[in-house]
Formats: sequence, structure tokens, C-alpha cells
Amino acid sequence: MFKRIILIVMDSVGIGHAVDANLFGDEGANTIGHIEKVGGVLRCPTLKRLGLAEISDIQGDEEPVQGLFGRLHEKSKGKDTTSGHWELLGHPVEVPFPTFYEGFPKEVMDAFTRETGYGYLGNEVASGTEIIERLGAEHIKTGKPIVYTSADSVFQIAAHEDIIPLEELYRICKITREKVCIGDYYVGRIIARPFVGELGHFKRTANRHDYSRMPEKTLYWEILQQHKLQTIGVGKIGDIYANVGISESYPTKSNAHGMNEAARLLGGTFKEGLMMINLVEFDSLYGHRRDVIGYKRALEDFDYQLGGFIELLQPDDLLLITADHGNDPTWAGTDHTRELVPLLGYWKGLRRPVALGDRDTFADVGQTILDNFGLVGHMGTSFLECIKEAK
Repeated sequence: MFKRIILIVMDSVGIGHAVDANLFGDEGANTIGHIEKVGGVLRCPTLKRLGLAEISDIQGDEEPVQGLFGRLHEKSKGKDTTSGHWELLGHPVEVPFPTFYEGFPKEVMDAFTRETGYGYLGNEVASGTEIIERLGAEHIKTGKPIVYTSADSVFQIAAHEDIIPLEELYRICKITREKVCIGDYYVGRIIARPFVGELGHFKRTANRHDYSRMPEKTLYWEILQQHKLQTIGVGKIGDIYANVGISESYPTKSNAHGMNEAARLLGGTFKEGLMMINLVEFDSLYGHRRDVIGYKRALEDFDYQLGGFIELLQPDDLLLITADHGNDPTWAGTDHTRELVPLLGYWKGLRRPVALGDRDTFADVGQTILDNFGLVGHMGTSFLECIKEAK
């Protein structure tokens, strides 16, 4: 039906607490609703035209809706990047990844020192920007990397690029992935967190790199790839899926860079298959830092780019937009929030708006993508027929 499907993941753009949010301490969280409540009316005419105001607590525009819209419920036992993205492509996380609310056990850190040859600073639950400011001077003095975690299943390693060069930091992370965080300590991601600058003015760079645990089930990426379709990841998509089933990967430095890369590929080498784009700055720069105004501005900037991007679509292209979890910048703490996420879509030739209602799993997205190419998955319910009726 469609030759090319473009799936944009607005990292952390939740639209209200999930039905099981109380299990995560997130009942009442509402990323996009609270951004508008605190920061003022969101100027996102393109997203609203696709139906965002129909499925969230934000003010709509006078323009009629011309898109596909619904809400996705997560089945996975988590609220992080990995569980959200994996479920979108048919791999729910049924057993929560291990988390460490008091830092990592001695045996893990002993293994870290033994295998990497480095001591460490920190080993605690912390905000990345805060711990860098607090321990950055000692890191520069000693050369020891800064280790920290969060409510997510992550082992994060921060280092100044002038003290531990990028390639060496990546090597440390790779060793940690393969030899340290194993068995009972097999966390979702090892994350390299490089930074630059002087004391009091440290700044994390865009050279972050994630090392995901390996999927245990077949990803829908693999099914697409087996049938000779293009599988393209833009942004940190390759990292999130451990590059399983992804034939082309294009890392990016920002949301704007991600949209530009997607536009370049759309007008060039992307001919048939799936291109998935992760826009991480909503989460990393604004959600975790509880920056309401910055988050609002990022949404409006994306909306502006999205308007131009839609003009590049061909009649046999399907655009889908969603998120992987919430990260309410008005919420307590600095971690993700368990929320419903939006499902928006558009294709040229759409004759009327399509309301998809509440979907039982993120995997409905992946199942629809497979269905479009005449393929069958193992999880999710396709909404392709709804699209056909409005085509």
C-alpha cells in the first residue's frame, strides 16, 4: 500500500498518566498537558492539525483535523527508552530490567575496575548534570570516570573529553557492556556521557553513545530486513536496538539534525521500507532537566520543521509520529513518567480524519508496518484497514 513508512519518535512526549501509573508513582503526570498549563498555549499548528489536541489536554486550533490520531498504552514493565522502542517493534519487556537505587553492588564495581583498568567516582543515583558539576573537578584531578545511574536500568559513565578521549570512553563502555553488567546486572543500557568545559561551566556534548542489551525476541526490524526492505535508523535508533535488523544507521547531534537527516534520506537513498527517527532532546535536554519552557520551545521548533517535512512526502509515503514514554518536566524528581503516548499519522490523499481510539499496545504500530508490506508479526493489532478506508 505504502512504499515508504517514516516513524518519528518524539522521545518522552507523553500525553497523560497511564492506567497503571500508580504502580510507578506517576499518577497525575502529564507531560504535554502540564507544559501548556505552566508555559502557555503550545504553538504547534502542524501537530494539532494531525490531531494532537484531540488526544491530549492541550488547546486545539480552529483549523480542521487532517490526520490519523489515537493513544497508545504500554504493555512493557517499564517506562524507559528501551522498553518503549522495543515494544513499538514487537518486543515488549515482560520482566523489568534491573535497577539500582543505591548505586551498583561492590562486586559490579570491582569488576568494572578489574576489567577496564579504571577506578571510579560516584556510583550513585544522580542527575547527570548535577553529578558532573559536583564531581567534575575531582574527575579532572584523578582521571577517574564518573559512574551513576537513575530510576532507569542504566549504567552511565561520564568523562571530560580532554581527560578521557571519546574513543577511550567508548571502549570503557563496551567493556562494561560485555564483561561487567552481565547476569543479574544485565541493565538495559550502558551510556557514555562525555562533557567539556571548565569548572562551574561543564556541558555535556552530543557525543553520547548507548550500548543496549541484546533483544531476546525477534524484532520487526528483522522481519523487514529478511524481506529485502530498507531498515534505516536516524538518531540513537541503532543504539537502542543494538543495531539488530537495522541496515543503515545515521547518528545525529540534535532534533533539528535528525529531521534534516530524515529529509535528506527521503529525497535520496530511501526507496522502500521503514525509516525510524528518534528525537532525543525533548527527553535529554528538557524533560530530565525539568525545563518546561525549553521543552515547550523544542516542541514548537519541531512542529515548524515537521510542517516542511510533510511537504516532502510522496503519495506512497506514510508518516507516523509517536513517543516512547513520558517525562513530565513539572513532576517530582528527574526521571521518566509512565504515560500514554500519542499516535499521529498522515499521508497525501487522506480524505478525512481517522480516530483510532486507545490501542492496547505500542506494538500496534509495528504490526501495521508489517501488514503494509504483506508481512505477519507476533504482537499487536494492525490499523491498516482504517487507513485504507480513508485513502
